[in-house]
Amino acid sequence: MFRNLTPTVRNLILVNVAIFIGSGIFPQEYLSLHYFQAKDFHVFQFITYMFVHGSFLHLLSNMFGLYMFGSLLERIWGAQRFLFFYFFCGVGAGLLYMGIQHFIDLADIRRATELVLSNPNSFNMMDYMQHYSAISPPADGGNIEWVRANYQEYIGRNIVAGASGSIFGIIMAFGYLFPNSELFIFPFPIPIKAKYLVSFYGLYEMYQGIQQQTGDNVAHFAHIGGMIFAVILLKIWGTKRNNFY
Repeated sequence: MFRNLTPTVRNLILVNVAIFIGSGIFPQEYLSLHYFQAKDFHVFQFITYMFVHGSFLHLLSNMFGLYMFGSLLERIWGAQRFLFFYFFCGVGAGLLYMGIQHFIDLADIRRATELVLSNPNSFNMMDYMQHYSAISPPADGGNIEWVRANYQEYIGRNIVAGASGSIFGIIMAFGYLFPNSELFIFPFPIPIKAKYLVSFYGLYEMYQGIQQQTGDNVAHFAHIGGMIFAVILLKIWGTKRNNFY
């Protein structure tokens, strides 16, 4: 079955697998995407984070999605346009995820840090220590240096990795171009049209992202970002198949 793989899809799978196997050589955390105010953030991480996977199951699910839908799109668009689409969705997923971090997930600690740095009185410092301590404060209480170090520790934990944004973009493209194609999804014995499957995935990811359940370390809004940027690019390219060549 691997003979059906197109060259770009095959190479993407090989690179992802190689980086996962070589996790002791490749600096996984350094390649992952950090929040833009974190000291470990680098612009190139918007690309490299797509090739980092935290577990074999994470890698397997993404590469299976790439295998299932990627080759068809590469045959339609050609290698260069498919590769551009892949990275466009991946970068878009990272941008949306970071936007959610900035305006929602990390908004409270960012405002609290700015407040205590601009007015480091005892009340502000005690409130900050009570609600936002990521590292232990000094024995004599918090100070400006500790606040800065604490903020970096707090935001430094917010990283994202994996090709899921690109894969969800590919799934969206398949459902967008072939909405009535019927797919069998294990363990359901009846086929489901691609447009319904993609709609379900999108609604599920939105729901999970809004719920933010404790212990859920999946970047649901990165998945949504990949789907949104896929639609944007497809709208730009047009829906007629001969426009993709």
